[in-house]
Amino acid sequence: MEAMKMPWAKSFDVTETLEKAMQAFWSHGYEATSMQDLVDCTGINRGSLYATYGDKRALFLAALRMYDSKMRRELLAKLEAGNTPHEAIRALFQAFMDDVLEGGSNRGCLLTNTALELAAHDPEVAQIVAHAQEQMEGFFARMIAEGRKRGEIPDHVDVEDAARGLLASLIGLVVLVRSRPDKALLQSIVEDAMRRLD
Repeated sequence: MEAMKMPWAKSFDVTETLEKAMQAFWSHGYEATSMQDLVDCTGINRGSLYATYGDKRALFLAALRMYDSKMRRELLAKLEAGNTPHEAIRALFQAFMDDVLEGGSNRGCLLTNTALELAAHDPEVAQIVAHAQEQMEGFFARMIAEGRKRGEIPDHVDVEDAARGLLASLIGLVVLVRSRPDKALLQSIVEDAMRRLD
């Protein structure tokens, strides 16, 4: 006899559900995304979402970590593997430009959006965001150091200072993507950032 399915057994794909929740939070932010919005976008009833994640904040933290893994880590690994160091840095900036100019999206970066919305008063969120920013800075530092070795980037470019400057420029870019998604403005930010490597 087939065992009876327990009423609390998960009958949905947790990863797919989390992906849908991530997209909702990315589009609207934490505060503006209600539990009903999450029910609607995932197709999962409120009780099942609570049973799986606990509450909206816990679901958001899981979605934020998914974004960090799927978007930030995978993108950096791809750029690092498939480009010269100088090209990889430009390609990272260009990826955010293309999202606006080709995809028509001005959602920016969920990590940066979250930093602006929540990090100042939520230590756990701040820790996730700070770790991601440190990893981005580390990517820039690796690329600059390798670029100097290859002769792509002049030796007078200070690795640490330039990496921090590029991180600041990237964060500024993704903020402007949301508020002023103007091609000429965004491109000027990219070119100014790249001049740090001259």
